Amino acid sequence: MAAPAENTSNPAVNTADLYDERGEELASVSLQFQSLGGRSHFSGPVRTIRCFQDNALVKSTLATPGNGAVLVVDGGGSLGTALMGDMIAESAVANGWAGVVINGAIRDREAIAVLDLGVKALGSNPRKSAKDGAGEVDVDLVIDGVTFRPGATVWCDPDGILVQR
Repeated sequence: MAAPAENTSNPAVNTADLYDERGEELASVSLQFQSLGGRSHFSGPVRTIRCFQDNALVKSTLATPGNGAVLVVDGGGSLGTALMGDMIAESAVANGWAGVVINGAIRDREAIAVLDLGVKALGSNPRKSAKDGAGEVDVDLVIDGVTFRPGATVWCDPDGILVQR
């Protein structure tokens, strides 16, 4: 399998170099997210969802134009069910999302690993989530003590996650 092409419209930024340049203007997430998508470096304006073991809002949001944004999903750190699988990830690629950060689990890791999408998650679980639509969209999230505000810029790479304060 060939690796997906790096996103040329959003050149790779190394988070270590960015932190060296901007320091305390940026918050760094210390929680150890795994890099699971085919795009290792991704960044963009933040969109947010808070949900727990229910991915209906994730699916519906990633089915809309992403315009290079990064969807940050606070699933409460639950690994009990997956909040994104390959079909939802394929929809994100088709709709122009730069990436997804999930404080929770995904599924279909091998299929997602070859998509031109940045994905950070805590792990994986083949179990499906509920589809009730419970949760909130475009609200401030606090993950590992770091605030993700809709519209702030987030940068992700294998070293970690930085967000504009």
